[in-house]
Amino acid sequence: MASNHQTINSAEDPFDSLLHLETLFYTEGYNQGAADGVLAGRTEGRQLGLEKGYQKFLEAGRLYGRALVWANRLPNRSSSPPSKSPPASSEPVVPTETETEKKDLPPLPKNPRLEKHITTLYALVETESLSMENTDEAVNDFDDRIKRGQGKAKIIERMVGEKASGGEEAGTASKGVTV
Repeated sequence: MASNHQTINSAEDPFDSLLHLETLFYTEGYNQGAADGVLAGRTEGRQLGLEKGYQKFLEAGRLYGRALVWANRLPNRSSSPPSKSPPASSEPVVPTETETEKKDLPPLPKNPRLEKHITTLYALVETESLSMENTDEAVNDFDDRIKRGQGKAKIIERMVGEKASGGEEAGTASKGVTV
């Protein structure tokens, strides 16, 4: 009969909830922290993704622009990659002062290897063929093409005798970009 009396008293003990107060606060705090952490992690992940994506596309655009300039400087433009020309209009074009004073860039030396490298660089960083999907395969392909394009750009720079302008060595756009 004494054991029956103890179970009734422990079930109706008014101080029982006070004895487990620390455990209740710990559990409640843990659950709130986990929910806040998931939300903060998602927000931080999106910000990091946008930042890295911007840096990668900035580097792709930089390489694409350099490939176009080099391709247009080749002495034999018939084998160079096509460049987009402005649509023809029916209105006569009046040259402005800045257009009449334009100076062309010096042509590149005639070298089949140089032409091949420029054509390959253009094909690697052409914006029409770069995938915009967010799948592992597409991201890895994009990163691989940019990395190969950076290598081609260095080869072309050395062949032409130019220094990098705005890339890894100049320390602007692609500094810290790992692709």
